[in-house]
Amino acid sequence: MYGFAERMAPLNGSAIREIFKLLGDKSIISFAGGNPSEASFPSEELAEISAQLLREQGGRILQYGATEGWAPLRESVAQVVAERSIRSTPERTLILTGSSQGIELFTKSLVNPGDVILCEDPTFLGAIQTFRSYQAKLVGVPMEADGVDLAALEEAMKTHKPTFFYTIPTFQNPTGCTMSMEKRRRVVELAQRYDTLILEDDPYGGVRYEGKTLPAIASFDAADRVMHLISFSKTISPGLRVGAAIGHPDLLRKMTINKQGADTHTSNLSQAVVDAYIRSGQYFEHVQAILPPYRAQLAAMLKGLESFPAGTVYTRPEGGLFVWIELPEQIDAQAMMDEAVQRKVAYVPGTFFYPDGGHKNTLRLNFSASTPEQIERGMAILKQLIEEKL
Repeated sequence: MYGFAERMAPLNGSAIREIFKLLGDKSIISFAGGNPSEASFPSEELAEISAQLLREQGGRILQYGATEGWAPLRESVAQVVAERSIRSTPERTLILTGSSQGIELFTKSLVNPGDVILCEDPTFLGAIQTFRSYQAKLVGVPMEADGVDLAALEEAMKTHKPTFFYTIPTFQNPTGCTMSMEKRRRVVELAQRYDTLILEDDPYGGVRYEGKTLPAIASFDAADRVMHLISFSKTISPGLRVGAAIGHPDLLRKMTINKQGADTHTSNLSQAVVDAYIRSGQYFEHVQAILPPYRAQLAAMLKGLESFPAGTVYTRPEGGLFVWIELPEQIDAQAMMDEAVQRKVAYVPGTFFYPDGGHKNTLRLNFSASTPEQIERGMAILKQLIEEKL
């Protein structure tokens, strides 16, 4: 009946949609989403800020705004990225309706059908869908414990001449891994050598439970080959839908043109609230306050994994929201999903995070949306189910 565009042919989110429908069932212990804890939202503080802003600047806030973003926020973003060793200016900053919009605008501005995009293997499934929607050819580059396999990345750049390399270097989604300092430098060197760009997606950088903050890949970039994306979804609220792209003004201008056709501009009220929260100093205090509960939730999940069957391998992230599991090879995590849901536990099978599928024995677990008690119960259920399968 409907003649859909050819670019829709490779898109199939049905399995993921079915998983996320489960999030509305409060009886299910869900490790499936990437939701921050509702207890982490600074509701009272934001209510006061919102009321004051509307009283004092209501006419400006409720009017149309600049596509580039709320001018004060384009300035205050510099405070947030400074801890990642990035020097930002308003001219190098575009405010986004969530950092995922940055993936969309960057791809739309650069990619023609058939162009090659390199990505970590596995990687964020939302990015996979976006890249496919622009009919790009995805080439996955294997991951190591400290980030992307540099030898494989160089070979892929040499062979495929990609438009860009997409990476989540800090607390990667889905693995939770963090790219080492040396690899961050080398990734920039490779991009310069093989004349490609880098899309550095960093929505989790502020959510660190241990270790020292590493400089962003963009901080090593003297030739403006890196576009850096940040998000306030994990540190303030995903419902506000505010993120930012920091990069060369020429590329940001093209992204701005595409944003004009997408949503005109990000909500002025959301932007103004985030800006005021940063300038008040409460933002940085709040981020530190949400870390101990998340640290306890992660510890509960890792403790549960300690008793999983022999042959189970898992990451121990220093931050972020996810733990990545590799089960014994004979376990099919996708096939096991229905039975897990019947026992009131949900997760995302790892196969969806690989551009070419496979890896049936992997899964991603999220700990931020469940209490330590729920995590303990849910992990016990998963352990028992896996033992039965073995």
